[in-house]
Amino acid sequence: RVTVIGAGMVGCCVAALLARFPGVQVELVDTDARRAGVAGALGVDFADPADARADRDLVVHASATAAGLQQSLDLLAPEGTVIELSWYGDRPVQVSLGGAFHSGRLTVRSSQVGMVAPARRGRRSYADRLALALDLLDDPAFDALITGASRFAELPDVLARLSSGDLPALCHLITYDDGE
Repeated sequence: RVTVIGAGMVGCCVAALLARFPGVQVELVDTDARRAGVAGALGVDFADPADARADRDLVVHASATAAGLQQSLDLLAPEGTVIELSWYGDRPVQVSLGGAFHSGRLTVRSSQVGMVAPARRGRRSYADRLALALDLLDDPAFDALITGASRFAELPDVLARLSSGDLPALCHLITYDDGE
């Protein structure tokens, strides 16, 4: 039983990949109910944070919010693990590490995307890892993550709308015409 908190690009991709493991039931949790359709297309359950299932062995946190990280801890079964995928930059994050954190022997483990752990670097080259990623992304289910498309010439306007939130998107595709 695995929960992924945060249905952005990273959370959706992780949920879809985890759901490929036999016997793994994945629940994707997000405050945006519009992500339920994407979750369904990826083959995973969806829940609002208030309805998320507890007693989880593993929670993957990708919402980049303190509330999401706290909920990740709150959903764990005893001796469960949170894998933290969020990047907070220089923002401080507060979570409660009293009560169930110690008595339940909970674990928070960070993930670092910039490089592979030293103990595993020799096992696969950068080219091997890239080839694997591209092979995994070849699954048509990931097409559900493409939430819009624009021409390259429209990029200045599109970037402004994406930044302001006027154009909500998981993955916005930029197309290149022959003449551009």
